[in-house]
Amino acid sequence: MATETKAPAPTPTRTRSARTRRLLTHIGLIGFGLIMLYPLLWMLSSSFKPTAEIFREPGLIPWSFTPSNYTEGWGALQFPFHHYLLNSAIVVAGSIVGNLIGCSMAAYAFARLEFRGKRLFFAIMLATIMLPIHVVIVPQYILFAQLDWINTFYPLIVPKLLATDAFFIFLMVQFIRGLPRDLDEAARIDGCGHVRIFCQIILPLSLPALATTAIFTFIWTWNDFFSQLIFLTSPDMYTVPVALRTFVDSSSQTSWGPLFAMSVVALGPVFGFFLAGQRYLVKGIATTGIK
Repeated sequence: MATETKAPAPTPTRTRSARTRRLLTHIGLIGFGLIMLYPLLWMLSSSFKPTAEIFREPGLIPWSFTPSNYTEGWGALQFPFHHYLLNSAIVVAGSIVGNLIGCSMAAYAFARLEFRGKRLFFAIMLATIMLPIHVVIVPQYILFAQLDWINTFYPLIVPKLLATDAFFIFLMVQFIRGLPRDLDEAARIDGCGHVRIFCQIILPLSLPALATTAIFTFIWTWNDFFSQLIFLTSPDMYTVPVALRTFVDSSSQTSWGPLFAMSVVALGPVFGFFLAGQRYLVKGIATTGIK
């Protein structure tokens, strides 16, 4: 009868060496994390400093604690800052709904339907990911100007309903391809068509991918400055990124304290939305493409 060989027990020297490596690894990760967080911490600290002290005392500790930057910044612009928060919320909500509807329908077509030119259209869709926004912004502006949509939220919301974000289509296609086709066949036996299969089977099972799309859409749209600056021309239509830009004045002194204070306020919804959907975000990214 063969005897089983046991692995040698770890010696105290090896144990101490492994603990030392783990300790050094954690110290390095903590140090790297602090370096990455330093600009955010500096902005948070500067939001409580007088404007004259921000660049004179670059440390993280505000020696002259002034929370008045928040009250001053809230009403420093032509409209109260909650007006711009509301505008951003409208654009973000419309963009999320548009991407969830348009991209999920396009992804279902690529993943489950068979039609002529499917591979060609899918390749063209993927190729659009490599197009920078600066290439298409001029044709888009001309089109929206002819539709009289300039200085409205339509150019920022309506294209989302047409599945213009190829990244999210690809994300959902990979997720839907990982779902068993047996579910579709069972639904067809029960008399379901593509609409019921999509709404009652694919969408509920694709919740992680949909949550990932919603989170990324929220972050990218909330922080978008270029397209909102192009299409929104009057102050009453400004969103948060464009409103923050108005704090910087090249012809007079910039109000850095209120600017940093409102920047901290603007980061709040992003952190809150990300933390609320973090579980679905990790699950959506981890399961995308798994067969």
